[in-house]
Amino acid sequence: MSNLNAATASIPVAQAEGPRPLGALKRPVDAEDRIAAAVREILTALGENPEREGLRDTPDRVARMYLEVLGGLHQDPRDHLKTQFSADHHHGAVIVKDILFHSMCEHHLLPVHGRAHVAYLPAGGRLTGLSKIARLVEGFARRPQLQERLTDQIAQGMEDILAPEAILVVVEGEHMCMSMRGVRSPGSTTVTTVARGIWASNSAARMEIMALLKG
Repeated sequence: MSNLNAATASIPVAQAEGPRPLGALKRPVDAEDRIAAAVREILTALGENPEREGLRDTPDRVARMYLEVLGGLHQDPRDHLKTQFSADHHHGAVIVKDILFHSMCEHHLLPVHGRAHVAYLPAGGRLTGLSKIARLVEGFARRPQLQERLTDQIAQGMEDILAPEAILVVVEGEHMCMSMRGVRSPGSTTVTTVARGIWASNSAARMEIMALLKG
């Protein structure tokens, strides 16, 4: 069995099938070396010489890059929401707009970038820091992702830790797999939404919050 097949065979079924875990995956101790070796093989398969001056350090650079931009795999972004405040007993909607993110399309391993907008209605006055919501988005974005899954994971993370009365998440993204290859449609934006709690069942309340997100 090849090293690649052996590595694939060692992945637990729980990771290979079904919904992706919200929590952290264990990072292999030799991750950087294995990624660098794979990049060298890609360059060789393309007919390039990975030992020439311009490419000599590229495999190691790419390995470090992947471990950085996909580092959300090895953390639980929900942990950021455990910083909470309730002394002021705020009960109105909290909206954080225009959270910039960069992610990686899991189908082609090409970048996705865009903005996330997150609103929640606190339960029992339970709040989290505004920057913690941005960190939640960043953590889930820094994984091999689908935009639809990213939207759901942000909402689920909020629900798991804050248990608010309502959540609304809107994600707008431009996918380089559509801009650089295939249909080659630069500038196209994909919008995904998810509503939880009373904003899922009350369309008037949901539209009011949606208007604030877009305003």
